[in-house]
Amino acid sequence: MELNGAEILIQSLKKEGIGHLFGYPGGAVLHIYDALFQQQDVKHILVRHEQAAIHAADGYARATGQPGVALVTSGPGATNALTGIATAFMDSIPMVVFTGQVPTPFIGSDAFQEVDAIGITRPCVKHNFLVKDVHDLAETIKKAFYIATSGRPGPVVIDVPKDVTDPLIKIPFRYPKKVTLRSYNPVKKGHKGQIKKAVDLMLSASQPVIYSGGGVVIGDGVKELRELVKILGFPITSTLMGLGAYPATDKQFLGMLGMHGTYEANMAMHDCDVLIAIGARFDDRVTGKIKEFCPDAKIIHIDIDPASISKNVRVHIPIVGLVQEVLTEMVKIVKEHKCQPDAALLKSWWSQINEWREKECLQYDAESELIKPQLAIETLQKIAGDDVYVASDVGQHQMWAAQHFKFDQPARWLNSGGFGTMGFGLPAAIGAKLAHPASEVICITGDGSLQMNIQELATCKQYNLPLKIILLNNNHLGMVRQLQEFFMDGRYSAVALDGSPNFVKVAEAYGHVGMRVEKPAELESTLRKAFAIKDQLVLVEVMIDQEENVYPMIEAGQGQHKMHLAPSCSCCSED
Repeated sequence: MELNGAEILIQSLKKEGIGHLFGYPGGAVLHIYDALFQQQDVKHILVRHEQAAIHAADGYARATGQPGVALVTSGPGATNALTGIATAFMDSIPMVVFTGQVPTPFIGSDAFQEVDAIGITRPCVKHNFLVKDVHDLAETIKKAFYIATSGRPGPVVIDVPKDVTDPLIKIPFRYPKKVTLRSYNPVKKGHKGQIKKAVDLMLSASQPVIYSGGGVVIGDGVKELRELVKILGFPITSTLMGLGAYPATDKQFLGMLGMHGTYEANMAMHDCDVLIAIGARFDDRVTGKIKEFCPDAKIIHIDIDPASISKNVRVHIPIVGLVQEVLTEMVKIVKEHKCQPDAALLKSWWSQINEWREKECLQYDAESELIKPQLAIETLQKIAGDDVYVASDVGQHQMWAAQHFKFDQPARWLNSGGFGTMGFGLPAAIGAKLAHPASEVICITGDGSLQMNIQELATCKQYNLPLKIILLNNNHLGMVRQLQEFFMDGRYSAVALDGSPNFVKVAEAYGHVGMRVEKPAELESTLRKAFAIKDQLVLVEVMIDQEENVYPMIEAGQGQHKMHLAPSCSCCSED
């Protein structure tokens, strides 16, 4: 079979089992779009901005575990995509992004819509390729998918000059069944000796904590993690990215840790003597002040990425390997071990944790005459049901959702953790809905974040995607306002969003349903009305208390044990 470069690209996607391609056309990729037009297997989703194409592919990947794929044109197409690529890179999301490029003879000549896509994406991709010969295209695509999905996943960019997709140049098409890269051979199995050492240390602990991250979800280690936690009886906490790997409603779960984590999770981390970190990278929002992080703990770290081991925090027993493989071996060794955790010591540790729990650090004024955002999230979960995917934007609403929406299943919580990208939520929800059309997909957003990619309401209309958008409107850039209240003596600089549109009318202008709720008594009935509508996108604007803050909160540069707690909490800020 002889194909031109554009046809080779499409046929390669079919070989990889790709059903959806998110993109926006332009001159450099016209031949590819012509090839897309002449087939039916790969469905193209036309977004309204290239950043949204990447976020939608990202949301698709997070919701499925499969690589997301996006296509943008050269120049501004590539630069508009950059924020989405960096977002995926920080959160280790498997993705292949095709960027158009000017014809190879013009590269470096400042041709129309030329940009060095390889150069500008190099710091925020797992790898990138510039294809200069159509004969290299199929193999390059195979390599890209292999790199994106193996080891620590991440985005891979393929820059495709326009002449490489020339319809008049046809060559025999053979898609490789597999590829090998001499310099890239990620470790899969953890060192058995290290795993045995880790188990010995775990079973000798008196105050252990398991700290799970997004790598457990991405690495498909959820079943093994849950089995290990139950066998050991240890407390477990999770990063923002790891929520859902262990059921949030289980009594052994301490809640999220870190800057806006629970009091009990952060205090347990600070006082533990053995910390078992699984698929987590010890980022600054978790550790706080490094010198005060888990000061008395021996640390075990399981991760697929050797570069993450002891990068931020020195660990005592490193284990490099796939989370699923390592935890499978660890469970086996624990079951066969002659020693088991000391029941009396563990009981005493749980007693201390339960004392911390009594602080009720997530409580809020549920009787307020203004709608509290925490109440909105809790009411939302009550109504939404179990088969639900939640995409959030970034800011206060993201933290309230992480704290108050209890995720019992993995890959149901889709948010920009590492890069903190406003505008992520709506396009990510689009990707999730295309991946799971029968499931309820919710975008929890704010009045600042939604306006970053609000044009994607048109994409939802074009493809009949009946999302539910819950807009928590406080007329401010809420998280920045909170920081200015705490640390700038209330000098609120450039955070009031005066001039925002009537969001209900905006939704209606795009052909959707808009609702607004302003009183707590109307909240549940309005949400029930919204969720009763199954065949249309519904935007529910919830007018929340503008002065509400996210608690607990650890000030940047402080230790985990130094938390600001809500004024209504049963204790004040802790030292």
